Order: sequence, then C-alpha cells, then structure tokens
Amino acid sequence: MSVLDMFNKNRNLGQELNEIFDLDFFGLDVEQRLYLKNSTIETCVNFMGRTISVADFRFIKDKKRVKHDFDYLLNVRPNSNQSAAEFWKDFVYTLLVENEVLVILTDTDELLIADSFDKIEYALYEDVFKSVTVKGYTFKRDFVMSEVIYMTYNNKKFTKFLDGMFKDYSELFSRMVEMKMYDSQIRALAEIDTTQKLDEKNQTRLNKFIQRLYQNFRKSAFAIAPKIKGFNYEEITKGQGTKTQSVEELERLKKDVTKQVANILGIPSALVLGELSEYETAMKAYIRLTAKPLVEQIKDELTAKVIEKKDYDNGLKLKVYGVNEKSPLEMAQDAEKLRGSGIADGHELREIIGFEYSDDPIHNKFFMTKNFANSDVAVEGGENE
Repeated sequence: MSVLDMFNKNRNLGQELNEIFDLDFFGLDVEQRLYLKNSTIETCVNFMGRTISVADFRFIKDKKRVKHDFDYLLNVRPNSNQSAAEFWKDFVYTLLVENEVLVILTDTDELLIADSFDKIEYALYEDVFKSVTVKGYTFKRDFVMSEVIYMTYNNKKFTKFLDGMFKDYSELFSRMVEMKMYDSQIRALAEIDTTQKLDEKNQTRLNKFIQRLYQNFRKSAFAIAPKIKGFNYEEITKGQGTKTQSVEELERLKKDVTKQVANILGIPSALVLGELSEYETAMKAYIRLTAKPLVEQIKDELTAKVIEKKDYDNGLKLKVYGVNEKSPLEMAQDAEKLRGSGIADGHELREIIGFEYSDDPIHNKFFMTKNFANSDVAVEGGENE
C-alpha cells in the first residue's frame, strides 16, 4: 500500500465518522419539574383560601344584622363571573403569592381582582393605581386608595423563600426522578459497518429504521426485529443489576417541601398532610394564630372602605363569621357552663357561636345554676326539694 493510498483511506474514514456523528440519538429528556412548586403552592395557599371562602360578612348595628349595599357583593356574587367563595379564594391566593392584592369597584358595581397595576405613592395625598388590568382589559381611568380594596401581606420571607428554595428542590427532585428513570431505562447501542457510504439518503433511511426499532422495543411487550448485515443492535443494560430507588424517597421530598412552605405561612403541617392524629390541636392553632389574624386584616380594610365614618360613629360595624366559630354541637357543653355560671347571656353566646340576634327576651337574662350558687339564691337549674 502506497503512502497516497493510506492518506485516501484515512480521509474516507474521517468523512464516514463525521457522517455517523450527524445521526440522531433517541432518548427521553427529563424536563424541569415545575409541578413540585405548583403542587406545594396549591396545597398550602389554597388551604388558606378555602378557609376564608366560607366567611360570612355581616353588617351589624345595635347588635342586629342590617342590610347594606355591599352585603350581596361580599356574600353572594361579587361579579358576573364568580361566586363569593371563588372570589375570596382568588383574593387570598393573590394576596399570599403576590404579597399584595387590589380589588376595584367597576361602574357596574362589580368587584374585580386586578391581575396587574402600577402603584404611585404619595406622602400627603392618596396613593394612585394606574394601568389596572383585569383579564387582559386595562382600565383607562386611575383609581385612588379610597376607591379600592388594597391589602399587603408583608410576608417577604415567604416570597424570598419561594424564589430560592424551589430552584434547589426542583433540581433535586428532577435528579431523583432522573435516577429512578435511569434504573428502569433500556439502553442500547446501534453498531454500523463504517465501510458503507452514509450519504444523506442512507442516513435518512437508517434514522427511520432505528426509530422504528426503538418504538417497537419501547411499546411492545414482545418485540421481534430483523437482523441486517452491517447493522448490530446491542442492549447494554441487559442482565445488569441496578439499585432501584424507592418511590417513597420522592414522596418524602415532596412532603418536606410542603412542610416548609406551610410553616412559613403559619399552617400546621398536620393539616395539609392529612395527619389525623394531630388534627384537633393543629386546627385550633391554625385558627387562632393564622386564620383569625388574616380575617381581622380583611375586616379592617373592608370596614375602612365600605363603611363611611358617620355610619361607623353611629354604630354600624362589619363582623366576619364562619371562620373562627365552633359548631353549635362542639360549643354545647361550654355554652352551658358559660350560661349557667352567669358569665354570658343568651345574646353573647349566640354571637360566639355565630347565630344572628334573637328578639326572644329570655336571652336578656343571666342565670346561675345550683352548681355555681347556694340553693337559696339559685334562680335556675337543679331539682326542687
């Protein structure tokens, strides 16, 4: 063999290798799993949203419920596309995730939650909201602070936590899923005789053949493939023992993320994870430390925006029921002790339970049972001797 023949052979071999490197490789790429973040937010934030969605907003004057222009909007139908429950779920979701929420009253007397807006702050004048956009529609007019319902959650820790934590956890979760898929993945090599010329036409035919072969092995329980001269398919994972990663590890990671987000929001993890053994204690802590302060914040903002100062001075108040109260059956024993010890009258007990004012005069009286007073001064309870 001459030196010239050797150079020609090496040149042809290099060309064939370049053509082989242009072949397509078939496999499944593992995308970033954003559902880890979405599922955690949906679990925790929507839990609080559902809590507020059952709230009953009542306008009270002289201990009696009175009619108000906002009664229907707050409790029945805030706008033509949402019920009150749906509206308050979206309200809380936006407040917690975006750290602020803006609600405007349209010219047709509908309450709408803004998707985006620009807030202009002033020191001596009312803040102004410009470019208020709802479902793609941008209002041309500006809204001042006294015309809107605006709240901030001031939970910068939660927002900062979400930005950093989910980046790390998503990568970790994705890698764990990748390893689980890797354990069960079928990997193979397609050996091609490089003495054959791989022009564009042959490359296309070869790619189609490999793809058909790959799909046959991937989808069929029993697969048969033809054996072709110059082409060899070898499964490299056949007979290899791999350490299978438990799916429970993925579940533990998801629970760990949910616990941390729940703790930031002040939700006992037992509630969002369904741990029934600690349900009662966790629910009491959640209502007292998380739900009640949020309800108070909403009540204060609504009071300032929907009740005029002169009406407030004349005794008109806004109260929220349905969130903090126990059910009548849960409260029955405690109510009996409060009434029988003379601590509360009937009206006060009905308010604690969440019942509306009653005109029955029996609720105006205080009672002391025999268990709490001498028999000669007891006015109710016990047996007559």
